[in-house]
Amino acid sequence: MQFGKDMALRLLIVDDSVEAAEAIVSGLRNAGIAVRPSRPETEDEFQSLIESQPQDMVLAAQNAGSVPLARVMEKVDASGKDLPVLVLVSSLDETALLKMMGMGARRVVLREHMDHVLHVLRAEWVDLEARRSYRRLDAQMREIERRCDALIDSSRDPIAYIHEGMHIRANAAYLEMFGFDSFEDIEGMSLLDLVASKKVDEFKKLLKQLSKGEAPPPRYETEAVTVTGTHFPAVMEFTQATYEGENCLQVVLRKQEEVFDPQAAAELERLRQLDQVTGLLNRPTFLRALEDAVGETAAKATSHGLLLIEPDHYARLLQDLGLDAADDLVAAVAERLRSTVGANDIVARFGEHQFAVLTHNSDYAQTSRLAESLRAAFADTVIEARNHSLNITLSIGGVQVGEKIANVAAILGKASQGLQSTIGVGGNRSELHDPSATDRAELERVAAWVARLREAIATDQFVIHFQPLVPLHGAPDEMYETLLRLRGEDGGLVQPLTFLPIAEEHGLLGDIDRWVVGRAIRLIADRQRINRRTRLMVKITQASLQDDSLLAYIGEQLKIQRVDGRLLVLQIPESKVFTNLRGAQQFQAGVAEFGVRVGLEQFGIGLNPFQLLTHFDASFIKIDRSFMKDLASTPELQQRIREFASKAQELGKQTIAEHVQDAGSMSTLFSAGIDYAQGHFLAPAGPEMDYEFG
Repeated sequence: MQFGKDMALRLLIVDDSVEAAEAIVSGLRNAGIAVRPSRPETEDEFQSLIESQPQDMVLAAQNAGSVPLARVMEKVDASGKDLPVLVLVSSLDETALLKMMGMGARRVVLREHMDHVLHVLRAEWVDLEARRSYRRLDAQMREIERRCDALIDSSRDPIAYIHEGMHIRANAAYLEMFGFDSFEDIEGMSLLDLVASKKVDEFKKLLKQLSKGEAPPPRYETEAVTVTGTHFPAVMEFTQATYEGENCLQVVLRKQEEVFDPQAAAELERLRQLDQVTGLLNRPTFLRALEDAVGETAAKATSHGLLLIEPDHYARLLQDLGLDAADDLVAAVAERLRSTVGANDIVARFGEHQFAVLTHNSDYAQTSRLAESLRAAFADTVIEARNHSLNITLSIGGVQVGEKIANVAAILGKASQGLQSTIGVGGNRSELHDPSATDRAELERVAAWVARLREAIATDQFVIHFQPLVPLHGAPDEMYETLLRLRGEDGGLVQPLTFLPIAEEHGLLGDIDRWVVGRAIRLIADRQRINRRTRLMVKITQASLQDDSLLAYIGEQLKIQRVDGRLLVLQIPESKVFTNLRGAQQFQAGVAEFGVRVGLEQFGIGLNPFQLLTHFDASFIKIDRSFMKDLASTPELQQRIREFASKAQELGKQTIAEHVQDAGSMSTLFSAGIDYAQGHFLAPAGPEMDYEFG
């Protein structure tokens, strides 16, 4: 499960100490978990929050007086909701632990150990989402079964369901074929009774094989007999199925004369499965094969390998060959792949210039060797395409498919993530995710990324995109937010979420901040030279709050470029200021001498965000994007936005709403009195500052 800003944990914290509760929220946010907390101070408020708002979890102090733990458990139990309660304790006591478990608490959390809080909370959130997913899937399955029943009943194909050789379901076409008036006439009858006597022994062998769990043949020819004794040649098609929770076989039975020429039908089906340019399997066919492999993994604990593959610098290769040679290039790559993989490996064209390989019954070592053999087969060989000799390298992202990741969407997501990461650090390499041995691949990936980031800082390989902040009230002024990107080896752009966590772990955020700030000041100077007074908003990280040299660097660059400091606006996440208040205050005082303003982003998801403004004089607040999701249709969020705007106006702070996605949200923001709006609905981020303000 992924934790991040786009998925907020709705957390009820029952604790007499607001400082202790705020410390927990801050710890969660520092760990990358977006939190939308509430802290009820009375039993009635707790009851109201449970009834009126969706919640994910309750974190209740063992000795809370405002809402005692016993009352918390009673009210949660009475609500009938799947709302896990975690109990905060200072120390473990066997008797108290058993008592809390008996009351219905899911887990006990050691308050003084934030690592334990994080571990338990993540585990419970994963379990909660799994239960919710199961309920959704169960409801969807019931609806799908209902629709399937309706389709089977109305189908012209004769269809029956067989359990242990007996009929448990048959549609009207099946009954009509054999001359029965209703299902009661055939219910419980053996399928053998509808097979001609001379074919019974052979058919018994088939049923015995099926009873042992062997896979049914996709097609079986026999001779059937109707209730009046009429014989006819028939073809049966078997599919594993379930009916009312029982494993069974679905049988589609057709008269022989109604069946197409089997050879022609087989050839037609084969052609439908192929990509016409490469002769490899097409994407839909490959996905079915992957689903079968995943199903086998879940049922039999087998292990398989999936590889996603792209030729490096594809756009550059096409420039050399000409756009009309795209099919020739793809076909040449496909042929080389086909000649390199094993006889039992499945190869497909998965996208325009992306390929996929599924290797069955392969452990991590075998999948790694296959990935390396594919990489080497291209790196060490010249390929012919459209009368050109090309040396092509590959980027490969892979996943070791096992019980820990037996989900098609997760498998493809991890493989794609590995592929993009490989492309981002230069290509001609493979990155294989193994859920059972994550550390092995992770160390190699991180090392490559650290080297890549150091090189990007040293050689100016970062790129800035710009998104306008549109004023909702008053005269328009020109202001953009700067958004950092990394130029990939293939000419594409790598998004910051891919590399910033690694940069933070390895102490590179300060260097990146310095690059962005310096670049922003030069851009403001460039705009001044064409008589455009443009303000740029720049994100900085907590690392910069502890870097005294950054203050001097900002002052120096403003002076060199002759830039008015008021045109540079810095923003820091609310949670980072809260956990490093003294450093933030000193930094703000320092840059204020140059006229530079500092504001708060990701604002509003703490327990009492406006309390922070009594200690930190932010020039603006940027409301966290989680408040924009479904804003137009959620009264609770609309009320929160109005509160933010009202309190900010009282304090003389400007407000910014980011990630605005629709006209309804814009209407809410305008009527609430929000000062600026930002988002793809207004203008997407891009490499140019070309928005028409005014």
